[in-house]
Amino acid sequence: MLDPHKEKSLSKLISKMLRHTPEAFGLVLAPEDGSCTLDALLASIQAQPKWGWVAKEHIELVVRQSEKQRFEIIDARIRARYGHSHDRVSYSPAEPPAILYHGTNKKALTLIMNDGLKPMSRQYVHLSEGTDFAALAGSRRGELVILEVDTCSARQSGVTFYYAGNEVWLADHVPAVSFKLTNPENKEK
Repeated sequence: MLDPHKEKSLSKLISKMLRHTPEAFGLVLAPEDGSCTLDALLASIQAQPKWGWVAKEHIELVVRQSEKQRFEIIDARIRARYGHSHDRVSYSPAEPPAILYHGTNKKALTLIMNDGLKPMSRQYVHLSEGTDFAALAGSRRGELVILEVDTCSARQSGVTFYYAGNEVWLADHVPAVSFKLTNPENKEK
């Protein structure tokens, strides 16, 4: 068991290692899915000052407890499901639900409504099957707004969707004609 502060700190460290700067920690991630062995991640964490106490069970706890389910462990390998800013991770194209959601902040809305959804500093645009996850993602940087994406319209515009797991969908770009502003309180969660 970890206290909430240590759990959050460990989650942030794992995010940094698997999503943003693996090379800074001596990690080599598989190019096809961005994974590494759980043992390699553990050794890299334990090599960091003040992190020698971490055990495999602590990493597994962070994976299980992560509100956004950012990580997954399969066959003794761990990876971040999405949110990478380092080398591009490949996903297989998939058929999305008819409607997906994207949470953002009100300050970014004018630009988004003109230019569409772009990945910005990430590899992909992040979308979700429900408004809860979109709200969680979009409320971090200001007043929340939620966009409803018509995936049929987006596909007709040439958008390819990729399933990242845990109701998270990815796309390279979504044109503004394929989404509208929605009221999250009126939507099924």
